[in-house]
Amino acid sequence: MTTTEKIANAKKRIDELERLIKYWNDYDHDEAKIVNFTSKIKNKVA
Repeated sequence: MTTTEKIANAKKRIDELERLIKYWNDYDHDEAKIVNFTSKIKNKVA
């Protein structure tokens, strides 16, 4: 494997990791919104 191929593979891995990090961050925010929403409903019902 040449140096150019190694660099290209590393770039692909970095891009994939960045996409995963963005997905996880977005998922954490969405999950927090869902939890806050359900707790507000419980407060109104009780």
